[in-house]
Amino acid sequence: MTDPWSEIAGTWAELWGGFAGPAQRKVAEVTGIGPGTRVLDVGCGSGEFLAYVHELGGEAAGIDSSPQMVALARKRAPHAEVKVGDVDQPLPWMDDSFDVVTAFNVLQFVGDPVKTVDEFAFIGRQVALAGWAERARNDFNAIDDALADEPAEDGEFRRPGGFEAVLREAKLEVTASGIVEVVWAAPDDDTLIRGILLGEDEDNAPAVLRAAQPFKTADGGYRLVNHFRYAVGVQT
Repeated sequence: MTDPWSEIAGTWAELWGGFAGPAQRKVAEVTGIGPGTRVLDVGCGSGEFLAYVHELGGEAAGIDSSPQMVALARKRAPHAEVKVGDVDQPLPWMDDSFDVVTAFNVLQFVGDPVKTVDEFAFIGRQVALAGWAERARNDFNAIDDALADEPAEDGEFRRPGGFEAVLREAKLEVTASGIVEVVWAAPDDDTLIRGILLGEDEDNAPAVLRAAQPFKTADGGYRLVNHFRYAVGVQT
């Protein structure tokens, strides 16, 4: 059976691939990624962060559960070692293989977050976690809630202190944390609908347009201001 991320990989990479860029740049800054830094990006998607690590002079590797995402990542970052794999399974690298292990929008999908972060810490000296902040800080969620039967609740990693808590449970010292603005923009109605629905439930297109009206710009596009939280832990 085709995995759902592979089915939408091309559209996702086109419209969302660079979205987390501000958070990724902040993580690169606070972890000191630069020439010679060995970096593993878990859940690397279509490879934007791998390419950025290369720009900084680092040595990038990535892993993702979606074969099509991995194929896109290999094209975008041909210098990187990119593998297909499940984050809930042992990662196919030796202990202490990396200076930094990153995971953007990953931890909420794993069965045992502490065990997962603990494994990150076995193969990397620093562990950097990042993902969506609480829904009230994200314009995107106003649209998402309009399509849902009832508004969703914030998960533990959206709330303040969530990433820091799991790093500490994994016996890591938290060295940096914060929040970063990430903006998603669409130039027109069609792009907005494609980006929000990703080819599913196209009957919801009118509801998407209604919910997005507060974010419409003077040129007919849309600008949604959102936020990511991040935290970094280091082996003690």
